[in-house]
Amino acid sequence: MGRRGTSERPLRVAVIGSGPAGFYTVQRLLQSKDLAFEIDVIDRLPAPFGLVRYGVAPDHEKIKNVIAVYDRLARDPRVRFYGGVEFGATIRLGDLARHYDQAVFCTGAQTDRRLGIPGEDLAGSHAATDFVAWYNGHPDYADRRFDLACDAAVVIGVGNVAVDVARILCRTPDELATTDIADDALAALRGSRVRSVHLVGRRGPAQAAFTRPEVEELGELPDAETSTVAAEVALDEATHRALGATPDKGTLRKIDILQGYAGRREPEKGRRLAIRFLLSPVEIVSGPRGEVSAVRLVRNRLEIDAAGGVRAVPTGETETLAAGLVFRSVGYRGVALCDLPFDERRGTIPHEQGRIHDAERRVLTGLYVAGWIKRGPNGVIGTNKPDATETVERMIEDVLADRLLQPSAPTRSEFEATLGDRGARFVTYADWQRLDALEIEAGRSEGRPRRKLVRHEEFRRALSDSPPR
Repeated sequence: MGRRGTSERPLRVAVIGSGPAGFYTVQRLLQSKDLAFEIDVIDRLPAPFGLVRYGVAPDHEKIKNVIAVYDRLARDPRVRFYGGVEFGATIRLGDLARHYDQAVFCTGAQTDRRLGIPGEDLAGSHAATDFVAWYNGHPDYADRRFDLACDAAVVIGVGNVAVDVARILCRTPDELATTDIADDALAALRGSRVRSVHLVGRRGPAQAAFTRPEVEELGELPDAETSTVAAEVALDEATHRALGATPDKGTLRKIDILQGYAGRREPEKGRRLAIRFLLSPVEIVSGPRGEVSAVRLVRNRLEIDAAGGVRAVPTGETETLAAGLVFRSVGYRGVALCDLPFDERRGTIPHEQGRIHDAERRVLTGLYVAGWIKRGPNGVIGTNKPDATETVERMIEDVLADRLLQPSAPTRSEFEATLGDRGARFVTYADWQRLDALEIEAGRSEGRPRRKLVRHEEFRRALSDSPPR
């Protein structure tokens, strides 16, 4: 084997996952001036871009412009995309060790955290992550059903995902019809009877995880009155102390906006969005047919904890909100990957600055991690840049120290032969470009950015019906 990292023998790197973390890892690898890389981006879904395609709300089209950066990277001749190839099913860790010098896992956080309260599994109680994936056209959720024939919904959580869910429920069908929302979701939301949405946080407005632009947008919804309760958005003593220690203009501006919504009344609008604070769910109440009928909440007060943070303490006073739908949005959680160590408590792969290690903290040579599966579900899309940089710096250190996997078949043709042996029908980036063009063309006549292909059979049929030019 020749010296690795040269044009004659490029370093073979597998990037598992084609979302932001995966593509920023690719970008940072390609920026290396002294090493030659050949990078294969592997994703279990036929369409690339991960959370940008399947997580960003359809009415936030501008955020998806980052795809242009990923597109340029994917078209680089040093990069190849393999869609529809699932790690743990189509290929295993032994296959990566046979074909690659290094492998980076960028699989995100694919499931949700639970509330752990009675009634959480009643009909009408859902993870917000499921709802988001459904309306964004994720193939795994194409056949999910959400009964929108109720008057009120409660969204538990005050992060950006919770805000997205509340906002989509409060949009009119005509507003949503100009987006790339999945067709089935658009049809269901056209028939929605939900007219009242409660967005509920356990702590105060200063601790809410949603961003200032998100909360400003809630106040500008064309057909939804957005309100808060004055007593719940007033600054308490604990928050005053915490803000005094670390004053933040963005947080203060967010509080001002929320206080401006207090008692707001816009009777001409058809929907009502109430942003509530200092409330924790203690039970989802069952109706006569085993369906959600209400949410029982306990009122909290805030205290400074031992670490100087602000914690919610239940007072014993309760409140019940009538509702036929509940969405829990209290955080994403990573999923364990086949053959790799996993930290069940954190929901991440254990690592040291991106190098994967086992329970005894022994580094697993040639294996790395980036993104939410590395650090947990926090930050925005751009947060993945420095995260990927840290991992790639460790990868390059290991290249220079010759701490690499020892592949016996380190070529793309040999990897593709393995896929062929497994019966994999992988999607190339050229295939995706054809699918992308079809989606955009289908949306153009309706004034939409695209009409998404959703089900796996739709992707396969579209590829067979539109052969390469």
